[in-house]
Amino acid sequence: MRQKLLSRLICLALLAPGVLATAQESPQSPSAPSRADILRGEYGPWRANNDLLSYDLDIRVDPEKKFISGKNTIRFKMLKDDTRIQLDLFANLNVDKILFGSTELKYTRELGTVFVDFPAPLKKNSVQSIEFYYSGSPQETGRFGGISFRKDPAGRHWVTTACQGVGASVWWPNKDQQQDEVENMRLRVAVPSALTDVSNGRLVGKTDLGDGYTRYDWAISYPINNYCVSLNIGHYEHFGDRLGDLTMDFYCLPENLEKAKRQFAQAKPMMEAFQKYFGEYPFKRDGYKLIEVPYSGMEHQSAVAYGNRFANGYLERDWTGVGVSLKFDFIIIHESAHEWFGNSITAGDISDMWIHEGWATYAECVYVEAMFGRDDALKYVNGYKSKVRNRQPIITARGVNQTPSQDQYFKGALFLNTLRSVIDDDKEWWKLLRAYCDRFKYRNIMTEDIVAFFNQQTGKNLTPIFDQYLRRAALPALELRFQESDGSVSYRWKTDIKDFAMPVKVGRRTDWRVIQPTTEWKTMKTGMKKEEFEVATDLYYIEVVNDEDAIREVVSKYVDARERIDPKAAEELFTSDADQLVSSGEWRRGRDEVVRGAMASSRSTGGKRSITVESIRMVTPDVAIVDGRYELTGLAGGATRSMWTTLVLKRTEKGWRISAIRNMLPAAPASSR
Repeated sequence: MRQKLLSRLICLALLAPGVLATAQESPQSPSAPSRADILRGEYGPWRANNDLLSYDLDIRVDPEKKFISGKNTIRFKMLKDDTRIQLDLFANLNVDKILFGSTELKYTRELGTVFVDFPAPLKKNSVQSIEFYYSGSPQETGRFGGISFRKDPAGRHWVTTACQGVGASVWWPNKDQQQDEVENMRLRVAVPSALTDVSNGRLVGKTDLGDGYTRYDWAISYPINNYCVSLNIGHYEHFGDRLGDLTMDFYCLPENLEKAKRQFAQAKPMMEAFQKYFGEYPFKRDGYKLIEVPYSGMEHQSAVAYGNRFANGYLERDWTGVGVSLKFDFIIIHESAHEWFGNSITAGDISDMWIHEGWATYAECVYVEAMFGRDDALKYVNGYKSKVRNRQPIITARGVNQTPSQDQYFKGALFLNTLRSVIDDDKEWWKLLRAYCDRFKYRNIMTEDIVAFFNQQTGKNLTPIFDQYLRRAALPALELRFQESDGSVSYRWKTDIKDFAMPVKVGRRTDWRVIQPTTEWKTMKTGMKKEEFEVATDLYYIEVVNDEDAIREVVSKYVDARERIDPKAAEELFTSDADQLVSSGEWRRGRDEVVRGAMASSRSTGGKRSITVESIRMVTPDVAIVDGRYELTGLAGGATRSMWTTLVLKRTEKGWRISAIRNMLPAAPASSR
């Protein structure tokens, strides 16, 4: 029923990063989608023609045989007249039959897709129901198994699910996508009577079936996405707590009971912090559960999976490396944050998963600020910079079942920290977060919805900022040009988005000054020396580069292109009219000839090259002369060569580019070993 999106699913192009590579790796193109990825990811005509209302999943799980059987009763409303709908079930599981009333329906299977055909058109606005019977031995796949049949340390059966990315259809039949969710769900799980099943929602019944099995009946009274539907079947101990009228239930293996009581005590103050900043816990009727599992953790709705060894940090590691992570249990905080970001507010397409992961990662920072203060929160969020790669945009191609890169977590959180600094009013920021959680509660949304919300709420056009951080790989680069003679600095943004404009704090940390850079140069007086001038890079996730840094980077890239014998990379570094005078006295004129000669020289001499920059002279604001020592080592017989080199660089629309090179051998060339 949660089907609030436009049916348009456009593919977003990957653009290469900017000229700076200090914190940005080479761009990486995604692999071509497979037929299976398209079938799973595309919201095609036989998905779009119906709106889910409810699931009633009734299954029997045999841990010994690693076998599952049962049926899913699927209720849906037709949005147009049609004779077919699309569902999903992994190909290794059997479709036993599909009933429409008493009529057994025909179906067609393609990979993990099941196309269900009706004998006559189902009318628009009609409410329909089918019973999908299935059975088989699910395959264990993916990071956490999808569904796994394991034993606990005492040798007892322990069956758990964790199928984000893999797809819930790895163990049960459903409409396996994120754009449409049921309004509610019943989950009935029969397990051997020595075991307990803990699933989503509220336990409404427990029935001894008289054959060695007991059925647990769970009622989920809210919309739920497919991958959040979970089984946790084991020899569980239970204890509980309350936060006002919110029930908080905890499940662990018997031998871990005391450790769980100590560690799970973090859940209540976490819940208080999140409710303060994000609003009421979104699944109050179903309660909150924290359940021990044999993998690190997962954000299953109202049944959060926990496997973090009952220790602080992430798997006992300082996750962000700045001394803050070990103050709290990462899995309790991160996975529970998904109750707001991912479960209540859900991305309508996997391409926008930063709506889950970036926001939940930022929620960790909110928790740190609430518990340990603003300074620790800034340390914590900036600790994530080392994990960002900037090789692909956070938002990927839509309508394809391909998970975005890990940058969706870390860069997503750093972007939200940046957005807070752009708002630059904490009272307004916290108000915006509460309003965001309220506006999109129980909805499936896309990034466009978020951008429109923030634009409307702030009265600002934040679209270029969202686009640069989320739809481009490169970070915004703040370019600085210092004029020591008059104490001024010129500045602009270097970005892929032409109309990018974002305020930033500069100057002295004790007395920040907010400037309003655009992609055009502006100049201001600072009364400060270059080395005194700072940029608040802990508040904004940006690159900062002055002319000297940019020039050194071009020289470094030139050497790297020579080392790799990469003419395409070298061409990017020269002006079209570049020339070169080599040590032999030969002239090379024009970019093509310069690059061709450089590559030929690299191939013939081999060895390793380096240029040590000795000085950079700014002849004009747009022309620089670089003097350096050019060395070749590892030549034939172990010889080395050393010469002086001078490069002339000019500022272009693409940044600094080499326009001339002069190489001169020293009077007494360095030799040998």
